[in-house]
This record gives sequence, structure tokens and C-alpha cells, in this order.
Amino acid sequence: MVIIDAQVHAYERDHPGRPWAGVLTGPAEVTGDAMVAAMDAVGVDGAVLVSPFTMYGYDASYALEVHRKHPGRFGLVKPVDPTDPAVAETIADWAATPGTVGIRLMMNRGVSTDPADPGIHRVLAAAAQHALPVNLMCTGRLEQAAQLAGRHPICIKVGYLPHHHDFRPRERPPYRTHSPQVIGDSSGVFFFVCTIPSVELA
Repeated sequence: MVIIDAQVHAYERDHPGRPWAGVLTGPAEVTGDAMVAAMDAVGVDGAVLVSPFTMYGYDASYALEVHRKHPGRFGLVKPVDPTDPAVAETIADWAATPGTVGIRLMMNRGVSTDPADPGIHRVLAAAAQHALPVNLMCTGRLEQAAQLAGRHPICIKVGYLPHHHDFRPRERPPYRTHSPQVIGDSSGVFFFVCTIPSVELA
């Protein structure tokens, strides 16, 4: 059985060559080498490597560097900016990048709360066009996310809900919604259900 971790982050220490935009709760660095070593130690074959928005914003260059150094171990996910008029072109370029398996949409960073927002629509429509699943972070916006699921028949993985950045052990009740496309479990990870193409780590 192949074991794939659904979401990991890798990042260097803050330095002038690749400065952080902010600080993520956790170790001072988790390099690609360290991540692979940790995966090997517990028998994880591969992982979906999500470029950490807190440190690097929309710059996925470190994730790309890790992917090149460790071929076959990571699929790549990049945050994209729904307020950028050229976001569809950004997504098209990302879809053509070796190792790409999805994009990430951060909806708590000055992004519109309107489910019909044109920028969010551009992101989801472009993702569907290129068969890219969307990793959606929408803390406090569950109803908006449920409406987006109905408008866009693509795969959206929703994480950190409802207890954003709360790492204390606790029982997490299932999220309930009227949308048949949204399911959740006690892990706090939620999915909009749909059919997506199979992906391989490259």
C-alpha cells in the first residue's frame, strides 16, 4: 500500500534571499530534506507539498526547489491570488509546471465574502479548465464555501475548520451542511465531493 500525506509544508529559515512575509506557528524551519527524512522514518511514500502562504505568499519557488531535489516524493500546490486580474494565466502556467497537483485559495486574507465574486469565479473556473483540485482555506466562511461548491463542479479540499490553528487534542464534531457536496469528519478536514482525475507524484 502506498501512503501519501495529504498536506505538508516545507520552508527554510528566514533569510534575505527568500525572506518571510510572516511567521507560521511551528519549527524555525522544515526543509525539504528534513521533510523527506521525517516521511522515511514513518513509512510515508509521498506527500502533497503546499507552499506555505504565511511565509512565502504567492511565491512557490521553494516548493519547486524541493520538488526538483526530491523527484517522485511530492505533488505541488501553490496559493493563487483571486484579486489578480491575471490569475487565470497564473493557473494555466502552474498547470503546465512539472509536479503540479492543485492550487490553494486563501479566503481569509482580504478576499471577497461574496460567493459570486468575479475573482473567486476566475480561480475556480481556471482550475476546472485545467483539471486542478482546489485546496480551500475558508475559516469562518463555511456558508460561502458551501455555495461555491454548488456553483463549481470541481474538487475542493477544505482544511483547518472549524478550529483554525488550534493544535490542542480535542473532540471535533462533524460539520453539517445542507449541500450534498460537502462532508466532514471529526478530524476537522472537510471535502467538497466530486470526481477528479487521478494524479501521480512526479
